[in-house]
Amino acid sequence: MPVSASSSNNTYLLPVSPTKGRRASSDAYKPKIASTCGQRPACLVNASVTYCGNNQIYAFGGFDQYTDEVYNHVLKLDLDTLQWSLVDNYGDIPGVRMGHTACLWQGDKLLIYGGENEHREYLSDVVIFDLKTAHWTQPDIRGHIPKGRARHAAAVYDDKLYVVGGLAGTETYTLDEICYLDLKTWAWSRSWSFVGRFDHSTWVWGGRIWVFGGLGPDMERTGELWWLDLKSSPAFKSAPVHGPKDSSTASSRVAQSPRSPYAPFNHPQHVITGSTGYTANSSSVQVRASSMTPKPIAPGDISSIRFVSGPNVPSQALGTHYPVYSSGTLLDFVTPAGTIRPSECNLSSLELDSFRWRRLAEGPEIFDPGYRWHYCAMNEDGTKAWLLGCATESPENGAGAFEAYLSDVLPIDLRRFGLLGNGFSPEPNGEGRKMPASDTHATSNVSGLGADLAAMFDQMPESGSGTDFIVTGERYESADDDSMSAISIPTISEQQQFLASNALTSAPIHVHKLILQARWPHFNRVYASQMAEFHTRKMHIPEPYSVVRAFLYYLYTDSITKHPEYCASLGDVAGLLVMANIYDMPKLRLLCIHRLSRELDVEHSAVVWERAGTAGEEWLRRRAATFCLTHWGRIVRTDGFKKLSRQCITELCEAIDIEGRVIGGEELEVIGGLGGGKIGVGGSGRGFSTGKANTPAIQLGEEMEEVEAEEDEGMELN
Repeated sequence: MPVSASSSNNTYLLPVSPTKGRRASSDAYKPKIASTCGQRPACLVNASVTYCGNNQIYAFGGFDQYTDEVYNHVLKLDLDTLQWSLVDNYGDIPGVRMGHTACLWQGDKLLIYGGENEHREYLSDVVIFDLKTAHWTQPDIRGHIPKGRARHAAAVYDDKLYVVGGLAGTETYTLDEICYLDLKTWAWSRSWSFVGRFDHSTWVWGGRIWVFGGLGPDMERTGELWWLDLKSSPAFKSAPVHGPKDSSTASSRVAQSPRSPYAPFNHPQHVITGSTGYTANSSSVQVRASSMTPKPIAPGDISSIRFVSGPNVPSQALGTHYPVYSSGTLLDFVTPAGTIRPSECNLSSLELDSFRWRRLAEGPEIFDPGYRWHYCAMNEDGTKAWLLGCATESPENGAGAFEAYLSDVLPIDLRRFGLLGNGFSPEPNGEGRKMPASDTHATSNVSGLGADLAAMFDQMPESGSGTDFIVTGERYESADDDSMSAISIPTISEQQQFLASNALTSAPIHVHKLILQARWPHFNRVYASQMAEFHTRKMHIPEPYSVVRAFLYYLYTDSITKHPEYCASLGDVAGLLVMANIYDMPKLRLLCIHRLSRELDVEHSAVVWERAGTAGEEWLRRRAATFCLTHWGRIVRTDGFKKLSRQCITELCEAIDIEGRVIGGEELEVIGGLGGGKIGVGGSGRGFSTGKANTPAIQLGEEMEEVEAEEDEGMELN
C-alpha cells in the first residue's frame, strides 16, 4: 500500500535530469559508406579478409578474375585512415593460393590453412603470419595430414583449429569431413564424416561447432543449420594420437604455369615441402592425395534443422549472403545482387537458443543502391562488422565497374541493432561464463557475486541484512494514468531537492548505500558532493514502483532477465530503458534494447514504441512501429495502446507510408501476409472477397506497388 512521506520532511527527491544529462535523441541510424585510398586491391576473388584488431583488416591471397593471376600478397586496410597498403613480409612466405581460410590466433597471428594454387591443386599446409613482425613461419606438422581442400570453413576454439567441408579431389567433389589441428602439439586429428558443404560458415558456441549456408554436393544453396556437440565425446578434448607423416606424399617441385580457371586438372603432383621450402610467388605446396575412402561418423551428437518458411526466414537463393556469428546469434547479411530486389535485402538474425529468425533491419536501412559487397569481416567482440565492396556503376573518369573490387567499406555498428556483443552474451549452461562489464567498470573477473547480493536485496535492517538506505518510487496508481507520463514527461524541477511532506509514495525499498555507490555512477557523483541524501538516507525516484525496484535489483545482480518479481513485464524493461538514458548507463541500455527487441509482443509493443521514442532509440522505435502496423487490429485493442496520449497515437499512425491502406483479413489472406507474413507471400490464391473484413491489417505503399507490379507482369501469387 502507498505510505505517506509526511513522517519525514527530508526525503531527497532525485532529479530526472542528472549531472551528465540525457543521451541525446538521434536520427535513425544508417551505416555510411567510406571510400578507401592507397594500394587498393584489384578484382580480388576468393581471398581471405580478416579483422585483426587495432582497426586493421588484412587481406591475403586470392585471384584476379580478369587476368587469372593468383596472388600471395598481404594487404592491410587501416580503418582509421581508410588507406590500403602492401605489407612487406618475410620468412617462409607461402605460395600463391585462393579459397583458403585465415583465422586470428592469439590476437596477433593469422593461421592460414589450405586453399588452391594456380595449378588447381588443393593445398593442405598450415602457415602462420605474425602481424607484429610480418614474418611467416611453417610449423612442424604431425599426424595424418587431411585432404587438401579449398573453399572450406575453419574456426579456432580451445587451442584447436577446426576445419569443416570444402572442395577436394582431382574430380573436385564436396567434402563432408571435419577434423582439427591441435595448436599445442601441431598434430592433426583423424577425419570424421559430418556434413558436406563448401563456401559456408562455421563457428563454435555453447560447446558445439555450427555450420550454416554455402552449397551442398548438388550445388544447391542451403539454409539448413547443422551442429556437432564437442562436449559429448572425449575425441575432441584430448590431444590427437599421431604417428609418422603419411607416406603417400613425396617431395618435389612444381614449375609455375599459367592457370586455366575451370579446365579439368588430371594427375596433379602432390607435394610436401620442409619448413623453409617456400619462396615468394612459388608453387611449393603441401598437398594430400584425394581419396574417397568412407570416414566414420563424427563422435558426439549431430543435429540439424531446416527452416521451411517464415516471414523472417531469409531466402538463400536470393542475394549475396554473409553469415557471421555474434552474441549467441547467427547474423545473415543479405546484400544486393542481380538476383534480388533492393527491398528484399536485409539483416536477419537467428537466435541459437530458440531457433527463431528475426528481421533486424530492412535493406534500405543499411544498403545504398549502386553498390555490391564482396567480403564481410567481424571483430572478435561481435559488436562491429565491415562489408567491403565497390560501386557497380562506372565512375566519372570512365573506368569500368569492379576494377577496384574493394574500394569501399561499410562499417556497421551491430549494437545499434540490439546485439550485445560476445562479451555480454555468456554461453549456455554456464559454458565459458564470465561476469559482463558493468556501467562503472569496463571489465570484471568477479563471478557469482550477484546471486549472493540478491538474497539481501530489499530486506528490513532488523533481519540482519545490513541495509542502510531507503528508496521509494511513484505509487502504484501512477501506472494507470492515461498518458503514461510517469516516465516520459519530466515534471520535477531540478531545484526541488525534497519531496513534499504530503506526497504519497510507494512502499520503501531497503538497499545498501555501498552497492548504489559502486554500481550507479550518478548516485556516486551526487553522494560524493555530499548533497541531501548524505544526511537523510532516504531518496525518492519519480518513476513507477515496479520500474524503480527492477532498476535497483539490476544494480545488485547485473541482470534484467525475466524474474517473477523483477522485470516480469516488458513494460518495466521499457521503463528501465528510459532510466538508462536519463542516468547515462550504457550497459543497461544495451541489455534493455536486446531484451525488448527479442521479446516484442502484441500487448507491449505500443508501450515499447513510446518509451523507445522517449529514450531516443530510433532503431527500436522503428522496429516496434513496424510490429504495431503489422498486427494493427490486435494492437489497437491492447491496454498499452489505449494508454497512449493522443499525440503518441497520431505519431504512431503517421509511421505508415503515405500510400498505405488498411486491408481486411480475407483480402489479406489472398495476397499473403495474414498473421504477420510478408505481403505477397503465402496467399491462398483465391479471389478477393466482398464480405466484411474481420481482421484488418496495414499494407505499406511500397509493398502495394510491388504486388501490383507482379500482377502487371502476369506473375502468379502462391
